[in-house]
Amino acid sequence: MTSIATPVHNRSMGTVAPGFENVRDEFDAYLADDPNYSAQLAVYWKDELVVDLAGGDGLRNDTLTGTFSATKGVAAITLATLIRSGELNLDRTVVHYWPEFAAYGKDKILIRELLSHQAGLINVDAGLETADILDSRGAAHKLAGQRPFWHPSTAFGYHGLTVGAFMEELVRRITGGTLQDLYEAKIRRPRDIDFWLGLPESHEQRFEALRPAQPSADQLALMAQSQVPSDGLGALMFNSVNNTFPLLTGPYSPNLREVRAAGPAALGGVGSARGLAQVYAAAIGLTGEALLDADTLAAVAQQQVWGVDRVLNFPAAFGIVFMKPHPSSDFGSFRAFGHDGAGGALGYADPLYDVSFGYIPLQMQLPGGADARALQLSQTVRTAVRQL
Repeated sequence: MTSIATPVHNRSMGTVAPGFENVRDEFDAYLADDPNYSAQLAVYWKDELVVDLAGGDGLRNDTLTGTFSATKGVAAITLATLIRSGELNLDRTVVHYWPEFAAYGKDKILIRELLSHQAGLINVDAGLETADILDSRGAAHKLAGQRPFWHPSTAFGYHGLTVGAFMEELVRRITGGTLQDLYEAKIRRPRDIDFWLGLPESHEQRFEALRPAQPSADQLALMAQSQVPSDGLGALMFNSVNNTFPLLTGPYSPNLREVRAAGPAALGGVGSARGLAQVYAAAIGLTGEALLDADTLAAVAQQQVWGVDRVLNFPAAFGIVFMKPHPSSDFGSFRAFGHDGAGGALGYADPLYDVSFGYIPLQMQLPGGADARALQLSQTVRTAVRQL
């Protein structure tokens, strides 16, 4: 599909297929209601791109921007190709692939526990350096020698930075290469997908920086109620114990060229909503041969944990890396799997409906995670599909 001209403030530009007009109407209503709102939305249904919209200042359909933790879903699809090939077994111990990981009794931890936020390895005692996040070989070395912060498998808590390092180290141990190179060679380049783990300099002119949030009074009140203590597990996970920094201006922001260039699996993905939807469409076979077969999809999308997240202290559900829908985050059916990002981005696949979904706002959304408007748009998409 060709690029669309820059949208006006209160009306989207792009295309919707017959039957999906209500999705555009809802998207346009958000644009009309909030002069600061800018976002992209793309949806595949079966083999067709049925929604491809952009709206607000600064965005076209082919604009690239950062997605923070929505990157994890793309990285998890990449890692899952090794599950499909039999090179990675979820029920083997981590030390089978990574012997140094055995320190402090970690030799019994399974791959499925490591990748579903149960290992208690949300950071290291001294905190990870920025260089460890951008090149996870350093993080992996430190994490291998770290004592877990809770006894593994007794609780789960979001490993916001370290799960990316775990995925990257497992790829290195199995293939000898990087997760970023595996993604480029096996997924992105063959399908010309508009989403990168390591943005080339040649595409920099398409990049638009994420913008600071402008919270409403309700959002400020919610943030005050759910504020993470500066010396708790949440702060430890974010690598900011007694030293908070705004995500957008901190050292891991995709607004920084060094983060975009490295494309760390935890937070460094850059793309368009169309590109994010393309990755999930490829995973389940909407746009050609599926990257993941039925058994692999069932394995990675199977819920591993559900309840109150030990780190973030709110309800969550995870499969293998992927987030699963639950009452507080109703982004899809029971078969759906995906991941959101701190700025509000959301990508997922829903095999029940033959749908893949990509949503990226330009302005950071609060209090964090998927933008509430993305969740509502996902419900509108499901309603449209059920009526066709």
